Amino acid sequence: MDLSGRDFLKLLDYSKEEILYLIKLARAFKDKKQKGEFHRYLEGKNVVLLFEKDSTRTRCAFEVGAKDLGMGVTYLGPTGSQMGKKESIADTSRVLSRMYDGIEYRGFSQEVVEELARYSSVPVWNGLTDEFHPTQMLADIMTMEENFGDVKDRKLVFLGDARNNVANSLMVICSKLGINFACCAPNSLFPNAELVETCKKFASENGSTITLTESIEEGVSGADAIYTDVWVSMGEDASIWEERINLLRPYQVNSNVMALANPNAIFLHCLPSFHDTNTKIGKEIYEKFGLEEMEVTNEVFESNASKVMDEAENRLHTIKAVMYATMRK
Repeated sequence: MDLSGRDFLKLLDYSKEEILYLIKLARAFKDKKQKGEFHRYLEGKNVVLLFEKDSTRTRCAFEVGAKDLGMGVTYLGPTGSQMGKKESIADTSRVLSRMYDGIEYRGFSQEVVEELARYSSVPVWNGLTDEFHPTQMLADIMTMEENFGDVKDRKLVFLGDARNNVANSLMVICSKLGINFACCAPNSLFPNAELVETCKKFASENGSTITLTESIEEGVSGADAIYTDVWVSMGEDASIWEERINLLRPYQVNSNVMALANPNAIFLHCLPSFHDTNTKIGKEIYEKFGLEEMEVTNEVFESNASKVMDEAENRLHTIKAVMYATMRK
């Protein structure tokens, strides 16, 4: 399958076959990595990473993945470029694409990464925006495949703020791959209605369902994978913590929630996670609201059902697959 020269901005742009191809390629790269086999297939090329939002997994996956493929990497953090300050997005894109063979962007608006791609002569990859997180999804489905084999007709359930980039992207990829998707959340935190209708059409074509419910019992029953994310996303104002905690406390993933799912159900999380008080924000939340655990309990996070570290590792292999597939000649 030839994806050379393609941008990777959102999974709505990719077919079922193309998504499955990228995951298959990622599995091959993981096998090569584990066996120590040569795969510096993009020797001599260079990529630039534009980060307006800090990250651990996304940055490390792109840097290590690029170096594994033989490429040079330049990281430009939130204060590392003039994009949007002294230089327009269009000009930044045109300059960078004269120097680099690929551009990654992680930031806020989806419009920014779309504009970067519009003016770039090299592939542009979305490392995360407020609307979508496509590289994370490939790692999520790869992790499900490692546990279940064929994922078609499986059921994935998201609990939490279902308006965020992770929930949006999960709904998209599930509808494209024939995975039954459910989100359990307060009605006020359901996904965008237009995106829901788009995904329902894909789901209908691929023999799966999209369910939005406030009922945890209805949503989680028969689930193969339980997924959650932090209750306040990066970039949101800290003043909304109390409101969000009050809304989402009933949707915490705990042992009772896991017991409603299938016996071999797995737990997934894109990370970072507030499952204890061993972080600055975790301590602040405990001091303010008395919560030692938020979106997931430590018991579930550290359980045998938790595949979050496999999922985090798979970011490397799936990102490597995206870079290779879109850059190879």
